[in-house]
Amino acid sequence: MDESGGSGQPRSGTDEATERHEEPQGSTGPAADTARPGPARHDRPTGPTPTGDPEPRSDADSSDEARPGDDAETATEASNEPKAHTGRPDGSPSDTGAAEETLVRDAPQPPEPESGRTLAQSGTGKGRPPRRGREPGGGLLMGRPFGVPVYVAPSWFLVAALITWVFGGQLDRVLPELGAARYLVSLFFAVAFYASVLVHELAHTVAALRFKLPVRRIQLQFFGGVSEIEKEAETPGREFVLAFVGPLLSLILSGLFFLAMQTVEPGTVPGVLVAGLMISNLIVAVFNLLPGLPLDGGRMLRAVVWKITGRPMSGTIAAAWVGRALAVSVLIGLPLLTQSGALGDTPDNIGGMDTVTDALLAAILAAIIWTGAGNSLRMARLREHLPELRARSLTRRAVPVETNTPLSEALRRANDAGARALVVVDADGEPLSLVREAAIVGVPEHRRPWVAVSGLAQDLTDGMRVSAELAGEALLDTLRATPATEYLVVEESGEIYGVLSAADVERAFVKAMARPS
Repeated sequence: MDESGGSGQPRSGTDEATERHEEPQGSTGPAADTARPGPARHDRPTGPTPTGDPEPRSDADSSDEARPGDDAETATEASNEPKAHTGRPDGSPSDTGAAEETLVRDAPQPPEPESGRTLAQSGTGKGRPPRRGREPGGGLLMGRPFGVPVYVAPSWFLVAALITWVFGGQLDRVLPELGAARYLVSLFFAVAFYASVLVHELAHTVAALRFKLPVRRIQLQFFGGVSEIEKEAETPGREFVLAFVGPLLSLILSGLFFLAMQTVEPGTVPGVLVAGLMISNLIVAVFNLLPGLPLDGGRMLRAVVWKITGRPMSGTIAAAWVGRALAVSVLIGLPLLTQSGALGDTPDNIGGMDTVTDALLAAILAAIIWTGAGNSLRMARLREHLPELRARSLTRRAVPVETNTPLSEALRRANDAGARALVVVDADGEPLSLVREAAIVGVPEHRRPWVAVSGLAQDLTDGMRVSAELAGEALLDTLRATPATEYLVVEESGEIYGVLSAADVERAFVKAMARPS
């Protein structure tokens, strides 16, 4: 999932990558994933909060279905238990025979468990199911232009107060007759400026929707705005357009305000406001055109290198390192430019507090750019390794058991078959539910003959049935849509292939991310 910071604002990520398995294409304002891979600030997967599994039934409830006397009877009937429709990975028909023998021969080999651990000994404490990303939020909802929610983050109120204070001081020198009313004018300027930032972000959003890329939300925050675009552009040309439209709209706004200056009298409140908005939009456009990630100019550079080399990763690496060089330049160069008087004030008018403020601003901007560039690299590496996650290769062997089978008997069959998962089936062999590994671990060994597997199982829903052909981002999106600890993996024909554990997916994800590109 891409998170696009239209104002050049990187988003700390991920987003949420392992997290989310989940984040972000353009940013506005000198400043913000994913880490799904994420809602990208052009480049960042974002992620979902896991929902809790239903509580297993108590031992008292389970004992009604599996009494001590039923154990032997259940074991005797094992040979008559229906078989799951478990086909071989190569697509050849299943052999006939006992269900567990079929699984031993035909079921896929699961990822290597911790040495010597059986199903009864395994736990899920070290792995979590893919998290369901939070619903779009993150502040005060202002509206839904083009169907995309726009939020104002709490940090915006802080920057609005800062702009009001700073611009109010400038108004005091230009229009001293305003008195305290200058702060009302300054607040209006802050709101109008962020309205311009919103137009910048909407340009990214409209372009993304035009290219059929989903946009999770727009957020206005401390250093600008972020358009969280959930997928990456498919071609370098679209990537370039998606990044360029934001600065282009800011330039157009700056030109419109310049024309408006010709119709108002200089030295008046309207004249000062229009001039301020003209200059601020010009700064936003120029800043975002700087050729380094996570700024819009960095996305444009990435698209150019991608077009030349044919590899998106090469473009990301080049633009990210230019972004880091840009961060160092801002850290050192901004204070030097201020001290030299190149930004307007003469050196004689620059006080000690101004020097500290400029240095602090430079440090914040440099940190944001450096972090955003790093996040873009991590998200690119994530996307590069995502195809390695395949449901078929991560699936565990499973054995089918009827609802009233005691846990001890089910575990015996699983261990004899070399399986690490249990599927509860009906009399016709149709899967009903999956026995949760965490619930098995929670049952003391001496209680297992008295506990039926149905009391430890989670009912199957449509979202818990996943195709064995799923891989990469499609697999993660499917798991995020229905958070659970286990999923039933089926062939295209509907036959059971095995059980996919979210913990196995997460371990494979972390292992893939640890490998160098």
